Amino acid sequence: MPKIDFKNALKVLYQPSPAVPVIVIVPQMKFVMFDGKGNPDISQDYHDAIEALFAVSYTISSMLRNQNYDYEVMPLEGLFWVDGEDFSLDNKDEFSWISMIMQPDRVTEDIFNRAIVSVTEKKNPAAIEQVRFDSLHEGKSVQILHIGPHSTKQSSIDKIHSHAKKCGYQLHGKYHEIYLNDPSRTESSKIKTVIRHPVK
Repeated sequence: MPKIDFKNALKVLYQPSPAVPVIVIVPQMKFVMFDGKGNPDISQDYHDAIEALFAVSYTISSMLRNQNYDYEVMPLEGLFWVDGEDFSLDNKDEFSWISMIMQPDRVTEDIFNRAIVSVTEKKNPAAIEQVRFDSLHEGKSVQILHIGPHSTKQSSIDKIHSHAKKCGYQLHGKYHEIYLNDPSRTESSKIKTVIRHPVK
């Protein structure tokens, strides 16, 4: 069986155009998640979240590969918001966030629990007990692909805000980023980030 790449299978969600924002319908999907607070640029919890989430995701992938279901582990994603305030990149210290990695539909609570046990026994990364398994249904959303350093994301955020307003929608829910490549291993001008926000 060929290896499944969900970024291609879900191309409309994970490979949007960098030229213009689009309105998409995001179905309910399963994720491993980690909840945190504070500036993700300097937060140890955020670093621990990434380590634990990928450890669990690769373990789940290995477990399913043994059942003849092979797929590429999905990229890191993040939901960000500020309680009681409009979201802005300028107040990162006030962020609440959820780091997460999408999982195939066939992943169950039992598979997740067995993966947690395996990761704990073999690697025991910091904060592994804070990783949880849940689903997310964003529904109608506006998104665009941002190419370039994270410091320039505001231009793409402004574009999706303007497009949502032009289409008669209001932003609601949590601001969403999807990191298609690793910033630590990628030239800053080539970093790819999906910028998304649910609308109503």
